[in-house]
Amino acid sequence: MSFEFLCASCGEVHQGMPSFGVLTPFSYDDIPPNERATRCTLSTDTCTVDGRFFFVRACLEIPVQGEPEPFSWGVWVSLSAESYNQWLEFEFIDKRSHIGPFFGWLNTDLMPYPDTLNLKTRVHLRDDGIGLLLSWSPPNTRLPSNSGKAFRWTVSQNCMQW
Repeated sequence: MSFEFLCASCGEVHQGMPSFGVLTPFSYDDIPPNERATRCTLSTDTCTVDGRFFFVRACLEIPVQGEPEPFSWGVWVSLSAESYNQWLEFEFIDKRSHIGPFFGWLNTDLMPYPDTLNLKTRVHLRDDGIGLLLSWSPPNTRLPSNSGKAFRWTVSQNCMQW
């Protein structure tokens, strides 16, 4: 099955499996909007709240039955201060996949799956500037990805609608 979609960002039709991302961690959204400028720092890949809660953006890649490319979700994961600082140290290093993985807690609500906040994860660094990769820790048997399960095409289409 060849997949194409109309991109909401650029208005053009693209070929291949799309990826989606959440712009901010759940914990950031939980801060009153009028307090975010003083309590939070946010970039495309990192976020801190109150100088003591640390988040990175990672890709959760989920196989789709019958498709060569995975469905990819850009999600946020909380890390310890030590892991966050180590990630920052290697953020722009080309060869970094030997660092980590880092333990973290999922800080994104994954529709259509219930109760995904604070699931245990592992964040893996990848080489050559490729974004962080997320896996479950331990492997999560009720969600796709490294559980060995694959999305059915209808499930991935439902995700694209929200």
